[in-house]
Amino acid sequence: MYLEHFGLQQAPFRITPNTGFFFAGGRRGPTLEALEFAVLHDEGIVKVSGEVGSGKTMLCRMMLSRLPEQVDAIYLANPTLGPDDLLRLFAEELGVSVPADNAGVRLLEIQKALIARYAAGRRVVTLVDEAHAMPAASLEQVRLLSNLETANHKLLQIVLFGQPELDEILARKSMRQLRDRVTQHFRLAPLAEDEVEGYLDFRLRTAGYRGPRLFAPAAVRLLAHASDGLSRRVNVIADKALLSAYSRGEHLVVTRHVREAIRDCEYPMPKRGRRSVPALVVAAALALTIYLLASRGLLHVAGDETPAVAAGVEAATTPTARTLRMDAPSTAAASAAADAEAGGSAAPDDRTAVPVEATVPASGQSTVPARAPARGSGPLPKITLGPVAADLQAGTPEWVANTPEAHWFIQLRTVDGPRPADIDAFVESLPADLDRRHLRVYVRDLGWAARVGVIYGDFAERDDAGAALRALPAELRGSGAYLRQVRGLR
Repeated sequence: MYLEHFGLQQAPFRITPNTGFFFAGGRRGPTLEALEFAVLHDEGIVKVSGEVGSGKTMLCRMMLSRLPEQVDAIYLANPTLGPDDLLRLFAEELGVSVPADNAGVRLLEIQKALIARYAAGRRVVTLVDEAHAMPAASLEQVRLLSNLETANHKLLQIVLFGQPELDEILARKSMRQLRDRVTQHFRLAPLAEDEVEGYLDFRLRTAGYRGPRLFAPAAVRLLAHASDGLSRRVNVIADKALLSAYSRGEHLVVTRHVREAIRDCEYPMPKRGRRSVPALVVAAALALTIYLLASRGLLHVAGDETPAVAAGVEAATTPTARTLRMDAPSTAAASAAADAEAGGSAAPDDRTAVPVEATVPASGQSTVPARAPARGSGPLPKITLGPVAADLQAGTPEWVANTPEAHWFIQLRTVDGPRPADIDAFVESLPADLDRRHLRVYVRDLGWAARVGVIYGDFAERDDAGAALRALPAELRGSGAYLRQVRGLR
């Protein structure tokens, strides 16, 4: 209805999962790659949990679309099946015909079929959507299926997608055996406000929009709060807000349109002009701290002249801010990036870099910059890094330029949007036995935000990189560490 009005080629906010609209921000992209690695190289059950509408089914569909040709997928979209029906479905998917209505015989035939596929160089992966709705007996059947193996390898890889209730179910004492077989846990968190802005812009441009930002900043804030950062709610509200703007003949979505959409959806309306008690406490504490520092002459406000050095202290001892600049891409690379943006069909990644500055403040502390503009709307603001991240970033451009593009490394952490200060805290929390000489930090422009990443190692072979990944502490592997190639940073 509103497509022509906004210059769209297709509806941007359908709630049916469409892999062409997969948004790689909000850690969805890194989670997908880590999930893919876990499915292809791990041998335990993998669990993915998230709130209703957080994007689990989209992630599941993306996983299906990215599996290699030698992997056979069994997708279970009806989790309410009983244990016997579950076995029948597995048998049908594997082409097993068992006349006897005997679960034990059927399980044996399924194992034979899996062994035959394994011998032929094929693997079988089962993706269970809405796993939290599975009966307890069916979950036990899943455990039994996960036990099928040869002398050296599992025959079936299982991935469970479910709401947070799945975590509660697995925490039960009766589920201990199944819980112990879960080796990888992934959690889909709601999108932050800046990620909602990137999400809206990405989907609009993927749908063919070529104009300036369509949602006013205040409208984005309201939409983000009303949706709780859940992508399904974002889609529903955004679609109705576009319809509201269209009905008024307007080309910018403002808070009035979003409020109408929220009321139409019957979602709770965020309160105007009110802040939570914790937020007020933090704001008051911050204001008091600033006042005390300023009153004692300890606070230097950006833009003022540098204060005179106190008597008895040499000016040379005051550390100065360092500015780090990433090399600009070649003209050909920039043209390719522009073409990809115009096509609007690819999720943003690390491959389209523009000059990005990283500044280490004199105090040694990280500050938060303004939000990055859309690609093509102006230069990216400076990204302020702490001293730890800046040191790790200093040699990264040279390493990327001189290392063969087929080499592998481990992506430990990715921070999207204006939160690069998190990197220092993350690096300092890493295990002491992790060789800091092989840690690096990179900065990239995604067009809709800036990305700061922490990477580890340099491996000529994927097997060596995989062995190093498996040797990492469980908390690092569970938080989404995954393998990448150097070509992904160019």
